[in-house]
Amino acid sequence: MNNPYLPYPVRIESVITETEDRNLKTFKLVFLNPEDEAKFQYIPGQFAMLSVAGLGEIPIGIATSPTEKGFIKFTVNKVGKVTSHLHNMQAGDIMGVRGPMGNWYPWDLLEGKNVVIIGGGFAFTTLRSSIVYMIDPKNRSRFGKIDVVYGARHPGLLLYKDELAEWERRDDINMHITVDGTDDPNWKYNVGFVPAVTKQKAPSAENAYAIICGPPIMIKFTLPVLTELGFPSERIISSLEMRMKCGIGICGRCNLGTEYVCKDGPVFTLEKLSRLPNEY
Repeated sequence: MNNPYLPYPVRIESVITETEDRNLKTFKLVFLNPEDEAKFQYIPGQFAMLSVAGLGEIPIGIATSPTEKGFIKFTVNKVGKVTSHLHNMQAGDIMGVRGPMGNWYPWDLLEGKNVVIIGGGFAFTTLRSSIVYMIDPKNRSRFGKIDVVYGARHPGLLLYKDELAEWERRDDINMHITVDGTDDPNWKYNVGFVPAVTKQKAPSAENAYAIICGPPIMIKFTLPVLTELGFPSERIISSLEMRMKCGIGICGRCNLGTEYVCKDGPVFTLEKLSRLPNEY
């Protein structure tokens, strides 16, 4: 049996600086051992622990889709000791990945349904994974209409800009990109907070599920909008990945009532969350 505490060794293949403040970087990682890659079978919505020997590890949502082969990606926010060290690492350096962990978005329930994806800030990682998964040619026919509302404080903080532009050009996905505010005269998208833009675009709740991931304050004010649009609580799905700690339910620091977010989540329906201590 595999030791759940031991990370897989991976090599950094490339590092991309995502935002103009340089606090968010995307790491493309390649497994050193093919058998480790074969074991790392994940589903969009899951997370993993990134580790640096001698420093520690951090929980990060998996940004790639399982339809993308030969590598995995993680977008890391520079906020502490481990993440700061990661930001100083370069292509060719070796680090560790432990996982995959947690549950995932309920793809069996989403099949045949319209899907509304709502994201904010750097929490867009598992949503990027989900979009790539759904629009893959082998999967696109499994889902109905796809609407995406994605926002950041200003244009320089948006992730995956090239892909956002690519998705916007497609005719099988509706992109609603927004920023809280900007003085850029060339900005051609929405201006406004994610809850307001969600209400303005008013994606239909008919035969639809909504997936939301972002800062707690964004989620708090977007949930009533989704309810107002007619989404029942069992069809609103949220991720609590920001509560992750050890990843395997040993430390006990991610509990939410009777649930351990790293084992029973991080993905929960609003209906489930309503029966737990208030998170938003």
